[in-house]
Amino acid sequence: MHRSQRTVVLLALAAVLAAVLAAGASASVPKTKHKHKPKPIHKVSTISGTWKGQYSGGYNGNFTITWKQVGSRLIGTIALSSPKGTYPITGSIHNGAISFGAVAVGATYTGSVSGTSMSGKYNAAPQGGSWSAKKTP
Repeated sequence: MHRSQRTVVLLALAAVLAAVLAAGASASVPKTKHKHKPKPIHKVSTISGTWKGQYSGGYNGNFTITWKQVGSRLIGTIALSSPKGTYPITGSIHNGAISFGAVAVGATYTGSVSGTSMSGKYNAAPQGGSWSAKKTP
């Protein structure tokens, strides 16, 4: 290949390369879609564990709850000072709202959970009242 032919070939390659680079620079690059899980509105740690609290109203006293959480389902026991005893409980939690019941003593509880605190109202014959509890370390 002669020198003049090499020059023509190199110029042609340079022109093609310049055209490709120019086209690539003007093309839009599609944005990568990131799949992030949405953050929950109410960040509540697991309910599993031991909670100690008090209740007042129709009945007054202290209680200890031991929970096991599976998804939104709660199962466990509640130890009451009045009526004295330890009873099975079941319940659920959804977006920080909690509800549970101790069928053996005819009591139902509703309320809210925020971090290591929960509180609410209970219903039991002859009348209900309020309750609150803190998670123990």
